[in-house]
Amino acid sequence: MVQLAIFSTIAAAIALVVAVPLSESAYINSASKATATTSKKTTFTSDGILANSSPAYLPSFLFNGITPLNPVPTGAILESSAFEIDDYPETWTQPDASHPEVQAAIKAISWDHVPKWKPRTEDMEYDEDKDEACWWTNTQCTTPKATYLPEDVKFCPNVGDFGLTYDDGPLPPTSDDDPWAEPRLYDFLASQNQTATLFYVGSNVALFPQAAVRALESGHTICAHTWSHPKMTTLTNSEIVAQFYWNLRVIKEAAGVTPRCWRPPYGDVDDRVRAIAHQMGMSTIIWDSDSFDWGLPSVANDFAGTYTQDTVGGFFESWISDRKSGKNTHGHIVLEHETSNMTIVTSEKWLPKLKEAFNVQKVHDCAPQLPSPYWEA
Repeated sequence: MVQLAIFSTIAAAIALVVAVPLSESAYINSASKATATTSKKTTFTSDGILANSSPAYLPSFLFNGITPLNPVPTGAILESSAFEIDDYPETWTQPDASHPEVQAAIKAISWDHVPKWKPRTEDMEYDEDKDEACWWTNTQCTTPKATYLPEDVKFCPNVGDFGLTYDDGPLPPTSDDDPWAEPRLYDFLASQNQTATLFYVGSNVALFPQAAVRALESGHTICAHTWSHPKMTTLTNSEIVAQFYWNLRVIKEAAGVTPRCWRPPYGDVDDRVRAIAHQMGMSTIIWDSDSFDWGLPSVANDFAGTYTQDTVGGFFESWISDRKSGKNTHGHIVLEHETSNMTIVTSEKWLPKLKEAFNVQKVHDCAPQLPSPYWEA
């Protein structure tokens, strides 16, 4: 049925936008241009449309790669004087797509392999029954209709595995003695002998690059989460590339690694966005278990959140209960955040209990269909 569709994503508290799909011809016939995958669950196609090395349009930096340390470092994070924030766009804004570095990335993409859907706007219609764009926000679709794209990774295949992830970091300090900024969460994870997958917003990396170094030294995996956390399906193709480009660049400069993984803010992704991410070398990771910690009133949402600690705790309790009662048919990937005191307190309370019921680990350790997390060895 064609209807005005409201963003009902479990990861966003407010209505977002909708779109008018084009005809089915908006998808190219990939048979002659891309090798069909024999198993979309395990294969990432590469026939000219997936980067097979670190994208050449990214600069080279002297700093290249970090080895996890043992023992895991804790305590104050020292500031770095080498990082040049002036080389980057203004934080928390849409980067200018006309920048020469972004233009080089745009030219490297095979646009024949990007579905021709229009950016979504609030008053457009979308046929949820056909779901031709595999728009996650509207239908939770994770199997692209464009056959040359791999499935999104949304859960760990094995029962009992629990992919631990945190979005929107690294959490920068708001004052000299901010008790909740990193390394608060990372120190807690170290105390639990636990590593996680961290989906970093480029703007926060630019503001706190040394936290990215600490994350890698601690054994965590860093994935991309765009430059300024927009609803990606609302952007033009060039704007999407700009979001990805600066996100990848800042992580590479700060931490010496180039991510091959990303998560869409709010889960807002369709095949157009997936195709661009795919060609920029990144696999799409979603989740199947939302903690709703983003809905707790905090400075991160201007105290407009409507969830209580009891409500959020109920989600954790249900996951643990279902696991203990044998109801699970696969593992999980959780959505948590490092955005405020409330999200960190939630993790500090519930992670020890999750570890009693699940094999808690990084997503790449529980999802064998994913390639290695970085281009660098």
